[in-house]
Amino acid sequence: MANNPNLTIREAPQGAFRTLVIAYAGWPDAAEGATTTLKYVIRHLQAKRFAHIDPEEFYIFSQERPRSSRTADGIRRIHWPSNEFYYWNNPNDPSDGIMLLKGVEPNLRWKTFSTLIADLAEEYKINNIVHIGALLDSVPHTRRIRITGSSTSTELQNTLDTSNIRTSTYQGPTGISTAVMEECTKRGIGYVSLWAHTSHYLHAAPNYRISLTLAETLVRLINLPLDLNELSTAADTFDREVNKAIDKDNQLQEYINKLEIKYEESITSLELTSTSEIVDELEEFLKSNRNDDIS
Repeated sequence: MANNPNLTIREAPQGAFRTLVIAYAGWPDAAEGATTTLKYVIRHLQAKRFAHIDPEEFYIFSQERPRSSRTADGIRRIHWPSNEFYYWNNPNDPSDGIMLLKGVEPNLRWKTFSTLIADLAEEYKINNIVHIGALLDSVPHTRRIRITGSSTSTELQNTLDTSNIRTSTYQGPTGISTAVMEECTKRGIGYVSLWAHTSHYLHAAPNYRISLTLAETLVRLINLPLDLNELSTAADTFDREVNKAIDKDNQLQEYINKLEIKYEESITSLELTSTSEIVDELEEFLKSNRNDDIS
């Protein structure tokens, strides 16, 4: 890894690491639910940053634009799309550390990007990689957050099954997580992908209820010693603000009631709502709004 021109390692982590947890901003991060979870984990575990991926080869900057900021002394700085690696040593068990990657889904060279991550995991003898993501779905926010996922590890798949996390039957356009999973599977590294289903009509971000659900799942899945009180409080506040806004919109309430019925009817189904179905439902909802306005 020291010779990889796309990876800069600031310090070589010491200790043993069993799991790499990943979240990507962009398409796999509806309402910033997944990256907010990872930021919370990094901050509360006081994980140390040790490496980053050079963005030059992986992004079209006219699509994934860098951000600029101005310092207190007037100097303007550019913030490029970042993929940063962190590590945490478990003080109670030196053999039980974890690594984390807070990234942005790349535009280019997915195979090269995936190989880089798998190489690093191999070098540090990572046993399993856990990806957390969030996707838009036609689900009501008033019901338990739906989590779907799957694992290439029999042991972790059993944990998912006993946690009532269903395997999705989705087929279609995919994200960087699948590319990384494919590369890791070739090398015998276990891979888990978890997806929280986010109500598509909620535009507020970050969605702390989604983040809390992902964090709770992560804690159970890899026995992570993490205090979730702060995130739980943020989720409760988020719910109150959402409900206050919805209480003022009778038409949206009616739409959510329909989603609740659909949710209950599909509780035993493994199928995800397709993008086209979500668009059709939104168009129907907006059309009814326009008709009511005219009348």
